[in-house]
Amino acid sequence: MKAYKRIYVVMVLLVLSSQLAWAAPAKSMLQKIRYSQTAEQVRIVLDVNELPEYTGKLTDNQDQILIDFTNTTNNSKLPMMLLNDSVVTNLQITEVQPNKQQVVINLKKPIVSYRIFKLANPNRIVIDIVKEFDRKYEEQIRPGIKYTSLYRSTKAGPVTAYVVDLTPGNNYIIKPVLSNDTIIDLEKIQSMAERNKGIAAVNASYFAPNGEILGLLKMDDQIVSTSTVGRTALGIMPDGKLLFDQIDYQGIITLPDGRTVAITGVNHERGNDDLILYNNYYDSMTGTNEYGTDYIVSKDVITAIVHGNAVIPPGAVVLSAHGSNEKALADLKVGDMVKINQTLGPLWDKTNYAISAGPRLIKNNSVFLTSKVEEFPPDIAVGRAPRTAVGVTKDGHTLLAVVDGRQQHSRGMTLLELALFMQEFGAVDAMNLDGGGSSEMVLKGKIMNKPSDGRERPVGDALIIAPKD
Repeated sequence: MKAYKRIYVVMVLLVLSSQLAWAAPAKSMLQKIRYSQTAEQVRIVLDVNELPEYTGKLTDNQDQILIDFTNTTNNSKLPMMLLNDSVVTNLQITEVQPNKQQVVINLKKPIVSYRIFKLANPNRIVIDIVKEFDRKYEEQIRPGIKYTSLYRSTKAGPVTAYVVDLTPGNNYIIKPVLSNDTIIDLEKIQSMAERNKGIAAVNASYFAPNGEILGLLKMDDQIVSTSTVGRTALGIMPDGKLLFDQIDYQGIITLPDGRTVAITGVNHERGNDDLILYNNYYDSMTGTNEYGTDYIVSKDVITAIVHGNAVIPPGAVVLSAHGSNEKALADLKVGDMVKINQTLGPLWDKTNYAISAGPRLIKNNSVFLTSKVEEFPPDIAVGRAPRTAVGVTKDGHTLLAVVDGRQQHSRGMTLLELALFMQEFGAVDAMNLDGGGSSEMVLKGKIMNKPSDGRERPVGDALIIAPKD
């Protein structure tokens, strides 16, 4: 009998303990509700004594956000909160089960996105509701030069962009300018614009850490830099007309015996088996080492032969050969004549200026991304980033565009989004320029955007709009 009594007592205790557990107060209490609002979003804050578990969802017809809290009570005793907002109507709290609360946020119209997260010390549940917005500011900077800034919502977050529109037929020219007028250097865009009387300026080419331009660059009818990969280039004709295409450089040296040797690059660091042409845009000296031969050429005549780091006299060029190309030029002597021919093709040889970057964004009024063909790495081709682009409209307007990215006010754009953005402004041809922390727009001496580095980055060159000489 004693055993039965013990079993009975244990069963009674188990029942009582389960009842006590069922009746135990909720761990978390909703203590206070508050909200704030801007043109871009609504923030709702639920103050709690302890952080609860929750799940949230947007209803299929996007008219409510439902948030379910477990082990929670509504200590605020507030059944409804009205919000004087263009998107959010009100907030309601209902007890769906004992110790289970549901927060219902009623919406007037679809939203861009929402986010729920916890904050501690003090404990809070925060709901951010991002609204659709699209704000535009336009200003006529000069006759024929219009500036537009945009701040708009997207599914990925807010985006801020800046566009300069140059009308054709005005007394302005668009052209590239080098950092401190040399290849091997870096300079801030604001400084380059000021030195060259630029009304507007954006960053342009990809460049190495020392400022060396990575790609094709032609200035005042002279080849300044070349690329090992044929990438999309912008060409500027004497009448200001813009060309877009993938361009390959070809350079040939004709030796005294009639043999020809291909130039492998212009104003680049010399590598194995290279034949590099250096001109006065590069530096005062080639910077080459003794494992090759430098031939100083003035008016098609070899004036000196040195082994490493040759002086580049004004108006002269240096042909620097290594490996197999050094052997091909081994018989050359001071006084020999060599003929240098360089071409970008019959049409592009007529350009005053040319600059490559890429990939292409638009061709013949259609999106035309060439990231794979032009062998761009993922850090350029994939994902959202700060971007810079140049384009032309059907009626000949030049467009310079910069998009901020990697910041709270602007998430940046993918290359596809950038192409569509350029089309929005009427571009029928467009190309991507260098981006990331280099993306910058200067207008009348002022930096218009917010570079993602948090400060102005020195770059290798810039694309400017300046008065014609």
